[in-house]
Amino acid sequence: MDKTIPETYEKYLKGLMDISRAITSELYLEDILKLIVMVTARVTGVEICSLWLIDESAAPKKIRLKTTQAIDPDYIKDRSLGMDEGVVGYVATHNRPLILENVLEEPLFKEKEMARKLGLVSMLSVPLQGKDQKVIGVLNCFTAAPHRFSETEVYLITTVANQAAVAIMNTELMVKTRVIQEELETRKMVERAKEILMKRRNKSGHEAYRWLQKRSMDSRKPIRQVAEAVLLSEELDHG
Repeated sequence: MDKTIPETYEKYLKGLMDISRAITSELYLEDILKLIVMVTARVTGVEICSLWLIDESAAPKKIRLKTTQAIDPDYIKDRSLGMDEGVVGYVATHNRPLILENVLEEPLFKEKEMARKLGLVSMLSVPLQGKDQKVIGVLNCFTAAPHRFSETEVYLITTVANQAAVAIMNTELMVKTRVIQEELETRKMVERAKEILMKRRNKSGHEAYRWLQKRSMDSRKPIRQVAEAVLLSEELDHG
């Protein structure tokens, strides 16, 4: 990681551009997360880069390993920690970077056996902070040799982490918006199909909906597909 500052900045800027492109693309969240850790590892030259996200649905909240560019099975196995556990829990809770020159000497670091096996020495852990200052996760960088992370490196990796947070929040918002939109479209279709059945078969609104539900269960198809078939049949009959 002994690079001159201008070269480092140039590499980081290219990396940030890659992540920015991902933000505005139609990539799935998993793809964006993988891209973030790959870009960060590439521009920093670290051994392992990993990204953890806070699981708000867990009670109490947990922070889970979501992706890494590492391929060692010991590292990529499903892992989660409490918000008061380990380095990632500390960084997420206190919302500030943590630098460890030797992970094996840090009481907060929980996975010393894995670090010995993979030859991990120094670590930089930074929070993923969204626009509203809310921490949504943590980005970890490990080196295979003793390394003192400079202020410049901390600043640049924090910039990457914040850019990553924007990408993640945008993607989650897109997914939520898409799901809501699909739900509204499905409701509209079901309502129109109900009206057709009420006219055609002289059913009440409740009976028409129960008919659609039963067809959906019997055919093992989503109710939206059944409603679409009813609408199509009506179009063909009056076409």
